[in-house]
Amino acid sequence: MSEPITFTSASARFALPFLFAGQAQKEFFVNEAHARADILFHPSVEGEQAAPPNTFEDGQCWLVADEAHGEWAGNGGAIAGRQASRWVFVQPRDGMQIFDKQTGQKILFLGGWQRVSAPEMPTSGTVIDTEVRAALGNLIETLRNAGIFSAI
Repeated sequence: MSEPITFTSASARFALPFLFAGQAQKEFFVNEAHARADILFHPSVEGEQAAPPNTFEDGQCWLVADEAHGEWAGNGGAIAGRQASRWVFVQPRDGMQIFDKQTGQKILFLGGWQRVSAPEMPTSGTVIDTEVRAALGNLIETLRNAGIFSAI
């Protein structure tokens, strides 16, 4: 199982490692910082899973499901990124947004991952207002195209 690397001196938000004057093995620390930064800049995930996929490439990321197991056990809610043939886990912070390629939706972290669901289109009632239903349908489709609502 891949264990997250903990550094004695790191940034507060995303644990990017700091260098010390005269430090040996600087490449390791710089490479680890770059691997985490690569996951965090314009973050997108292939989808959400509880365990690593059978096929993957370096640079791909997934949102780790809460019921994570296998190599991802204990990392529920984190972003798992494949970097240099190993898994790098990044714990989200409030306000962080990612794009889920599988659903075509933006996801917000606020104490947990939040997904917005599209409202149901009205299908009954005593008065049928076709203009309002058409406007609501257009609004839902626009928000879906903007990645606010899931495309699936």
